[in-house]
Amino acid sequence: MIAILTGDIKNSSEHKASTWLPLLKEVLSQYGKEPKDWEIYRGDSFQLQTTAETALQAAIHIKASIKQIRPLDVRIGIGLGEKNYDAPKITESNGPAFVHSGECFERLKKQNLGLQTSNETFDGHINLLLELALLTMDDWTPAISKTVKYTIENPKLNQKELAALLNKSQGNISEELSKAGFDEVQKMIHFYKAQLAQL
Repeated sequence: MIAILTGDIKNSSEHKASTWLPLLKEVLSQYGKEPKDWEIYRGDSFQLQTTAETALQAAIHIKASIKQIRPLDVRIGIGLGEKNYDAPKITESNGPAFVHSGECFERLKKQNLGLQTSNETFDGHINLLLELALLTMDDWTPAISKTVKYTIENPKLNQKELAALLNKSQGNISEELSKAGFDEVQKMIHFYKAQLAQL
């Protein structure tokens, strides 16, 4: 089972692509190689293949990267399933994971992040959690988003080390991660992985 993330940048026309495109490429390249594992197409749309285990964290990581620029955000549909056809470019590969991802993405109206598998019960549980998490995540400021991004990218660093990296005080880091609901987001990711293992 693999994960396909299909997404686009919300409000991309408010900024030149040169401001947000490097951020998007940088975060996607942490999950694989272009164009085999990820591709940007139609200007502000993207597709990424990753493992089912890392899918949710990858989506949140992308969100934190893009939300460093106001008023940008991302919409991402995560699809889990098989890959039947493996092409040199991800946008030409297909299988149930791609279908689930596309269908999930098309259904995203009010909600910016969703997930679809062939298991409706699993989907229902995870999507409810995402809906609740987005109440906080959609309101992340650029400063909070930057702190979340670096925390995800440097899981071994403590708050003091993160503070040095970001040129902030440790109190700042602590407060921003608290406002971001970062502990709760991490718990949601752990719950997702635990449920996934039972699929």
